[in-house]
Amino acid sequence: LTPYDVWKRTHAIHHQHHGNLDHRGIGDVMTLTVEEYQARSRWGRLTYRLYRHPVVLFVLGPSYLFILQNRLPFGLMRSGWRFWISAMGTNAFIAIVVALIIWLGGLMPFLLIYIPTSVIGATIGVWLFYVQHQFEETHWAKSDDWQVHDAALEGSSHYVLPAPLQWITGNIGVHHVHHLYSRIPFYRLSEVLRDHRALAEAQKLTVRESLACVKLNLWDEKARKLISFREAAAQARAVAA
Repeated sequence: LTPYDVWKRTHAIHHQHHGNLDHRGIGDVMTLTVEEYQARSRWGRLTYRLYRHPVVLFVLGPSYLFILQNRLPFGLMRSGWRFWISAMGTNAFIAIVVALIIWLGGLMPFLLIYIPTSVIGATIGVWLFYVQHQFEETHWAKSDDWQVHDAALEGSSHYVLPAPLQWITGNIGVHHVHHLYSRIPFYRLSEVLRDHRALAEAQKLTVRESLACVKLNLWDEKARKLISFREAAAQARAVAA
C-alpha cells in the first residue's frame, strides 16, 4: 500500500532528522514540547489531544495513512515526477489486485478479508514505529545540540519481542542499531547484539513496558523525557501556585 520511492525518501528524511525539534513533520509521529502545547489555543490543544488519542493513533490513523494518504506523495508533491510515478504506479497495481479479487471471489472476500487484513497490518506497522521512538527516555534536541549518533542510540528503542515475533518482524525491534548504521541487513542485526553486549542492553523495551508508552504525549525539555498530559497539567498547576 506504500509507494516505494515515496517511502524511500520520507524514510531517509526520518533517519536524517529523527529527534531534531527543528525538523519535525515528515516520517515521524507529531510530538509537541510542553511549552509548545501550553502556548496553543484551547482548540489547538484539543486537536493535538485528539491526534494523540490511542484510537486515532492506532485505529483510525493507520487506516488513513496506508489506505488514503499514501495514494498521493504528500510531503513530496513538488519534489519531482519520480514520486508521482511511484504513487500512481502503486495505485494502479492496487486497483488491478482489488479488481481481480472481486472478479474471482466476489465483493465479500474483499470486504471481509482484504480490508480487515490491510487495516490490521497498518495498525501493527504504526504500533511498531510508535514504540521505536515514543518511549519515556527517548531523545529530542534542537539543531544546535542535535547529533545523529545520540539520536540513533538514545532516541530509538531496542524492542525486545518474543523470538517468533522477532523473526516475523525481521528484527525491526533492534531499531537503535538500524538507526546507528542503516546499511546493516536486518537479518544480521541479532549478530550485532550478540557481539556487542552494550548495544544489547541499550534502550531495552519489553512488550509489557511498551504499553505504558501510549500515555506519553509531550516532550519535557527540562526533564528530557516524554511525559503525559496529566503530568504536564500538574506541572502547570505547580508553577501557578
